[in-house]
Amino acid sequence: MTAAAEDEARERASRLGLQPGLTVQEIGYDQDVDDVLRVGIEGIVGGELVDEDFDDVVDAVVMWWRDDDGDLVDALMDAIGPLTDHGVVWLMTPKPGRDGHVEAEDIADAAPTAGLQQTSTISAGPNWQGTRLVAPRAKR
Repeated sequence: MTAAAEDEARERASRLGLQPGLTVQEIGYDQDVDDVLRVGIEGIVGGELVDEDFDDVVDAVVMWWRDDDGDLVDALMDAIGPLTDHGVVWLMTPKPGRDGHVEAEDIADAAPTAGLQQTSTISAGPNWQGTRLVAPRAKR
């Protein structure tokens, strides 16, 4: 990867607010994920993303989700299982007009049902947007 590509990767991943030393679990990996963002995340945290089979606590979850992936509420509930008390779920969904786009209303409905609160949405790359989900303060 060129220096310019590494800079872009770190800049895009920095929008997620991750810090060095965090353990980040990746759920829903497939061929369509944004590899530049993944490289940037690994560069910031200083290690590889752990997969869905990781059996310890994690500080953050990056969840790639497409409209036809199943029940979003169930998937979010599974994702928060290993999450630390102040952990965050970044729900990555295809942008409007892309295959697999998830409607904002679907996320807004699923998050509270799973015990999460939506705080912000960012552009995570050319094809993906990220929605930050956290446990409501009262539950922390």
